[in-house]
Amino acid sequence: MMRFRLSAEPVDTGLLHDTLKHPGSGGFCAFEGWVRDSNEGREVDGLEYEAYAELAQVEGERILEEAMARYGVTDARCMHRTGHLQVGDLAVWVGACAPHRDEAFRACRYIIDEIKHRLPIWKKEHYLTGASEWVACTHVYREHEHEHKAHPPHVHHDHAKAFVPDYSRQTRLREVGDAGQAKLAASRVLVIGAGGLGCPVLSYLAGAGVGTLGIVDGDRLDASNLHRQTMYDARDIGERKVDLAARRLAALNPAVKVRTWTEPLRASDALEVFREFDLVVECTDDMRSRYLSSDAAVLSGTPLIMASVYQYEGQLQVIAARPGMPCLRCLWPQAPAPETVGSCVQSGVLGPVPGVLGTLQAAEALKILLDLPRPQADALLLVNLLDLNMQRLPIDAAQGCALHGGCAEVARAALALAREQADVDLVFDRLEDAIASGFTLVDLREAAEIALDPLPGVPSLSIPSAQVLARANELTTCRPLLVCASGQRSGHAARLLRANGLREAYSLAGGLRGMRTYS
Repeated sequence: MMRFRLSAEPVDTGLLHDTLKHPGSGGFCAFEGWVRDSNEGREVDGLEYEAYAELAQVEGERILEEAMARYGVTDARCMHRTGHLQVGDLAVWVGACAPHRDEAFRACRYIIDEIKHRLPIWKKEHYLTGASEWVACTHVYREHEHEHKAHPPHVHHDHAKAFVPDYSRQTRLREVGDAGQAKLAASRVLVIGAGGLGCPVLSYLAGAGVGTLGIVDGDRLDASNLHRQTMYDARDIGERKVDLAARRLAALNPAVKVRTWTEPLRASDALEVFREFDLVVECTDDMRSRYLSSDAAVLSGTPLIMASVYQYEGQLQVIAARPGMPCLRCLWPQAPAPETVGSCVQSGVLGPVPGVLGTLQAAEALKILLDLPRPQADALLLVNLLDLNMQRLPIDAAQGCALHGGCAEVARAALALAREQADVDLVFDRLEDAIASGFTLVDLREAAEIALDPLPGVPSLSIPSAQVLARANELTTCRPLLVCASGQRSGHAARLLRANGLREAYSLAGGLRGMRTYS
């Protein structure tokens, strides 16, 4: 049920009122905002509202939920118009019902003030003179910020033009200038992963004025992320990172267009998605994602910037996606097992380390987009934050994929195999559903992981991921669904088992963390 609505058409307030009738409510309060004929001494002919609909919907729902929780109201609704409005038209309607009138009054006030303060909705005023101007209420009275003040609150209204990005410090660089800024505005960059690496990448690219940013991330924010993923805060725990990141970017630079994917890219669609962008920045700790990105970059001709971190160290590689230049498989032909690589969860990481590597990725991205001087893309950069040492290790493409037909041929074969194995990852809402479908659960986690987070009362077979091939004979009489924390180890193990003849091996997509629900 949606409590917040955007509407391009007039709305029947009687119907809105009726949705809030409740036998347990003794108080009802409604606010109506109309288009008036003047503002700041100027005669107004009408208004025009534009909204970032997806973000406004998510944030509007959140505001109404906050009001209900904060003031104990039974229900609350809000409607905000978009498009062209005439003088006298209803622009916004807010209603709240509660057992008593005071709760309804306070909730209604909270909602309208938060809507004006937080939603990506912009207002353009049209004047009788024929002129028009984008305006915004930059200061609103927010009751909850004054509830514990010793002095009475006051209301301060200040209307100003809509935010216009100021890139003056950047365009002052001789190599950038207005022409370079125009290049950035026309650029499209895809960022895969909105975590420790992705946060600085997204922030700096949005701040720099990159015209379109795509974000791919299926994870939700966990409390353990906050020490390094500083674009978020404690109030965001449990929310999808892709939604949080999109809202932050809209607030940082409303001029940037944001596109989102809430599921990881797959072999079936990665190539098509890459072709929609000028540049891709890979920011995950998922080896499958990195190899898929490398293959898609080579085949689409899209430059790719990759980074990874381990405790106090990091690596950076730029894949130019040009003939004769190395790819990820030139370094490591096959993806290593996830347990041999390590991750922030398993190995730990100092918070600034991904921040430094992500910042380097953002710098490389801007250098490519602006055609600034940069090193040849045939080396792996190693960064050690303990001794502040940086090394460049040359990568010889002639000794890599060229020995097996070239990067494009190797990538084409790998992508074809990945498409054949697309059914490896299965989605289940509950482990009981998997068992009811005839699967045997095989827990690949280590004993210490299982002790901390045992499977919730369902039968399973325990085989650590490093032993799965050696004990494959134990799985020949069942239909195994491999399970781990994030789906990385289980996905890798399922593909290994299939390559060794066990065609009915499957992996729980997203792992156990992907099944967690948040209140």
